[in-house]
Amino acid sequence: MPVERLMPTDESADLIELTREVCRRELAPRVDAAEAAGEMPREIFRTLGRSGLLSLPYDEELGGGGVPYEVYLQVVEEIASVWMSVAVGVSVHALTCFPTVTAGTPAQQESLLRDMLSGELLGAYCLSEREAGSDIASMRTRAVEHEGGFSIRGTKAWISHAGHADYYTSFVRTDDLGGKGLSCFVVPADAAGLTVATPERKMGLACDPVAEVTFDDVHVDADRLVGERGQGMQLALAALDAGRLGIAAAATGLAQAALDLAVRYAGERQQFGRSIGGFQGLGFMLADMEAAVSSARSSYLFAARLKDAGRPFSKQAAVAKLMATDNAMKVTTDAVQVLGGAGYTADFPAERFMRDAKVTQIFEGTNQIQRLVISRHLLNH
Repeated sequence: MPVERLMPTDESADLIELTREVCRRELAPRVDAAEAAGEMPREIFRTLGRSGLLSLPYDEELGGGGVPYEVYLQVVEEIASVWMSVAVGVSVHALTCFPTVTAGTPAQQESLLRDMLSGELLGAYCLSEREAGSDIASMRTRAVEHEGGFSIRGTKAWISHAGHADYYTSFVRTDDLGGKGLSCFVVPADAAGLTVATPERKMGLACDPVAEVTFDDVHVDADRLVGERGQGMQLALAALDAGRLGIAAAATGLAQAALDLAVRYAGERQQFGRSIGGFQGLGFMLADMEAAVSSARSSYLFAARLKDAGRPFSKQAAVAKLMATDNAMKVTTDAVQVLGGAGYTADFPAERFMRDAKVTQIFEGTNQIQRLVISRHLLNH
């Protein structure tokens, strides 16, 4: 069921319609088989890139689409309503471009961004470690400077696109200064000493491969350092604020898909001589699901408008991520309930929606961390 949107311009409305057409033509026919097989849909990202859908929030002079973040996020939501793994991948890829867009030198932007934003190169975002998840200042992966560049040693965990990425935007320790000692590098996937472990076995997002990435004295040239030495924490946190909105939008799209499925099923399924949607208990459940989806959408759009206006949006990004992902978990669970026994089978995508929703409460900062971020903003510390 297409969502009616208030678009700021006719061009934005056209962009949403383009996204829907690409989803209908390229994503919808492939999603069920690919998710069942757990196949990384690499060519889909090239298709999205060639359609201009991977570069939307970045300036046109850098090779981007130059659209407001508010519009970009609605594109992410549309993709998620058809294929959640791909929408998460789009959001992750945007994260990998963020440091080069915001802190890269003109030479780095010229040499890297065109292929990044076109989708010809797909990125992975190497931040987390087994012992440094929410506490990124405690990371141990280290880059040692030597003549001509740096040598990186350590292991990153839970990395989306691992083994399929063309480059790894990597945050590593360059100095023993806590959070002030982190720096950012764009590491080519074919760098000697970079290896990828067997993908994790996950409960959802089967087409989003996640694995450990090990750097065994990986050499990177000095011109692959993005931003100033020691600027990594600042870049990572700024990227995560934007990334949380991407996950909020994706979670909203997933919840919308679950709601649409539940509404269709409730209208078609007959019991006691009428559709089950006509029973008040189930009708009220559907109403609550709609309220949850609509409030999640309003929350991420409000945060995006703050970002587009150049105003602080970190607190509202955390609110949006918290609300949208908690709501997605509830809505997808309720969708399974509406479908009853059918919802528990793989014959319908409801059970996949439910499995996909869970991780949204965990990555880009767990929802417990979002509450911590929000409370610190409220208390000004």
